[in-house]
Amino acid sequence: MDRLDNTVRPYAWGSTTAIPALLGTEPTGEPQAEMWMGAHPGAPSRTGRGTLAEVVDADPGKELGAASVARFGPRLPFLLKLLAAGAPLSLQVHPDLAQARQGYEDEERRGVPLDAPHRNYKDANHKPELICALTEFDGLCGFRPPTEAADLLDGLGIPSLKPYADLLRAHPEDAALREVLTAILTADPEEMSRTVTETAAACDRLGDPYAPYADIAHHYPGDPGVLAAMLLNHVRLQPGEALYLGAGIPHAYLDGLGVEIMANSDNVLRCGLTPKHVDVPELLRIVRFEAGDPGILRPEASPDGEEVYDTPIDEFRLSRYVLPEGSGIHELTLPAPQILLCTAGTVRVGEHELAPGRSVFVPAGEKAEVSGSGMLFRATVRV
Repeated sequence: MDRLDNTVRPYAWGSTTAIPALLGTEPTGEPQAEMWMGAHPGAPSRTGRGTLAEVVDADPGKELGAASVARFGPRLPFLLKLLAAGAPLSLQVHPDLAQARQGYEDEERRGVPLDAPHRNYKDANHKPELICALTEFDGLCGFRPPTEAADLLDGLGIPSLKPYADLLRAHPEDAALREVLTAILTADPEEMSRTVTETAAACDRLGDPYAPYADIAHHYPGDPGVLAAMLLNHVRLQPGEALYLGAGIPHAYLDGLGVEIMANSDNVLRCGLTPKHVDVPELLRIVRFEAGDPGILRPEASPDGEEVYDTPIDEFRLSRYVLPEGSGIHELTLPAPQILLCTAGTVRVGEHELAPGRSVFVPAGEKAEVSGSGMLFRATVRV
């Protein structure tokens, strides 16, 4: 069992205070957006035996277990994060496995460098993800019904938005959403910037339910993603609630602290709210133009106290234990790799005492006895 020393990524949208407050450290004044726990080559966790990537590479069968290696290959299939949004992240979607493999092979064949700013596919894997709120957490997830989006646009009273509202009402659902998103992303940049500026002023003036879009526009003035965001469901998670983001679902995180887990991939196609590359044709190929409820998840409790966030994929499984004082010892041994993360209280895992924000890697089959009081998240795989 290895205590993990984890890298905090300083992305510009990160909160300057949320992760330091959890860790009990002084803020530096710089954004601290994500703490990565895992073996991703971009920022592998460090252990007393080297990086976690080096530990796994040295003996995948021992560290991951035979079943995980047979199913997912000789690498840790998931990446666990603390995510602290102080400003909106880019509006984005992720490909499914077949799309990721096709896109990656195509860019490899065309010789697009992996670090090229216009590269879409950094690997051949899909990137389903789950975010579980530790604080109140705002986000956008999936398309709202087109008529609701039309009503929202009409309520701003801006003439240049009327064609979009009319399109949303005049077509079947999937065609309406596709046509309007395409129109927003391919509009003349100067005209769109003026429309977004008018939209931002109206959102400021009107307040709820327009307040989230006023804040987005403040961070991304003139960005067409502000209008694209208004096509999506706005979601406010309470602590303990979660969202699952499958392939093709447009989404963005706006504000809050959460535990995020995903398949070990870096494939992102952006729709807006970013200065980075937006590949509109490829994006439109990947997006699922389906409206629906974003599907807030709440954990399902089992008799042993484990609370599981049920998702339809196998590369990761996230659960938590809420441990009251004097709850005794919990046996968490599994024939699969685990990362255990404390987010509240003081929890002992074997010989390691974990304060909030501290984590350990438990190799497959290694005995893991947990005691103490607080909250412990468990990340593993389904095998």
